[in-house]
Amino acid sequence: MTKGLREKGHQVSDFVVRRLLREGGYSLQANVKTAEGGQHVDRDAQFGYLNDQAVAHMATGDPVISVDSKKKELVGNFKNGGREWHPKGEPESVKVHDFVDPALGKANPYGVYDVANNTGWVSVGTDHDTAAFAVNTIGTWWRQVGQSMHPTASRLLICADGGGSNGYRTRLWKTELAALAESTGLTITVCHLPPGTSKWNKIEHRLFSYISMNWRGRPLTSHEVIVKTIAATTTGTGLTVRAELDEGTYPTGVKIPDQDMKTLETTGVLTRHDFHGEWNYTLTPAKTDTPEPDQVD
Repeated sequence: MTKGLREKGHQVSDFVVRRLLREGGYSLQANVKTAEGGQHVDRDAQFGYLNDQAVAHMATGDPVISVDSKKKELVGNFKNGGREWHPKGEPESVKVHDFVDPALGKANPYGVYDVANNTGWVSVGTDHDTAAFAVNTIGTWWRQVGQSMHPTASRLLICADGGGSNGYRTRLWKTELAALAESTGLTITVCHLPPGTSKWNKIEHRLFSYISMNWRGRPLTSHEVIVKTIAATTTGTGLTVRAELDEGTYPTGVKIPDQDMKTLETTGVLTRHDFHGEWNYTLTPAKTDTPEPDQVD
């Protein structure tokens, strides 16, 4: 700015320009994310539909969960954002460069938040964040936690973002959920948040934010440290969290043929709702025909 003024014949210094700007009510400011861009015409209607589904499920004692992937974390002696109390002048030393440790790799946390019980479950994966990993986490939560908390449940409502490993366009997500419905006997309904609204996913501000606060300023030196730190997360409102390391292999690039998806729908395993069937759908355990017992003359 000063250079431009000088080129126009104004003899000013940087100091004078800064003073004049401050006197005019200006200050140095960073960008603030407030403009969301265009929003889907049915955004509010989808939130209302999701809420109605949640109320209906909880009224009958059926669980409602919010799911999502948390940010991948470098495992090792790396800088972690935030500050922690240490003796004055004795900060914890960490590596200068954040290059992935080939032996430790990254941690892929995937979470399940039980809305009614204010409890969280996080599987910390060591492989890829895929739909198979996401559904395996939900299945693990159900077997180890959910089933005992909801002993009379016959249905499950999953609230998820529209993208990522649990995206509404992801075929593997649907086929894995169909397998989960079959193995658990649960009728599983999925309602996706409309585009551009992931920050309102309950798991973000009721679970993930507290995990981030709990480990801020602490190097995540091993998968064990990550799991234990997540499990130690609590809040004054009663949040409790369980965590587990998932060392399973989840390959990327798995393709689901058109015929497989068609079969899910024609057999009634996958039913799309009348309102935005791409966002709202139900997976029902496959019906098996029980053979008639042999008649004895």
